Amino acid sequence: MKERDLEFACRLAKGLAGQFGRNCEVVIHDLKGEDPNHSIVAIENGHVTGRTVGDGPSHIVLEALKDPSGETEDRISYLTRTPDGRVLKSSTIFIHDDDGSVIGLLGINYDISMFIAVDQSIRAFTEQEQSAPEPAAISRNVADLLDELLEQSVQIVGKPTAMMNKEDKIRAIRFLNDSGAFLITKSGPKVCKYFGISTYTLYSYLDEIKSSQSGS
Repeated sequence: MKERDLEFACRLAKGLAGQFGRNCEVVIHDLKGEDPNHSIVAIENGHVTGRTVGDGPSHIVLEALKDPSGETEDRISYLTRTPDGRVLKSSTIFIHDDDGSVIGLLGINYDISMFIAVDQSIRAFTEQEQSAPEPAAISRNVADLLDELLEQSVQIVGKPTAMMNKEDKIRAIRFLNDSGAFLITKSGPKVCKYFGISTYTLYSYLDEIKSSQSGS
């Protein structure tokens, strides 16, 4: 991010956090920085998620890094959760440069746990339809995020890794690839160990996935 853009984003983060109080975390991610594994460049009320400047990306940040075309849509008012189980009402707003490419992200995470616990008169603020998805987790670092993505890949396949055949593993690795897991530094060796495959096999699976996607 250019110094001008970063300075404005930081002032905006401070203003939003000041307006809505200590339960409102506002975080700025630099998606054009030298190290995408440490994308947080500014954060207000970081105690909400326990994150600080220099911490790593969330699932949504990885998605933006995977598709920096500028077509990524903002996500407004969805639910996330912290590692200790508190529920947050979150919004993600992408920052674009003059050419329309995504260069940063402003995230707002408001702790609504207390609202959920109080009487029915304020439940309209937090109520979700029964079909609403499970709140996504917010990770403190990329290691935790990779662990969560690996667990999700197993849940999608519906088998423990020891029982997976080649097709199952390709399906799981396709999910990891689509989720941006391989943008995380040194993710390859951990994925290989998790699924009990060699580096050669991993790249063979990724080539097969890319071939199937280009042919669809």
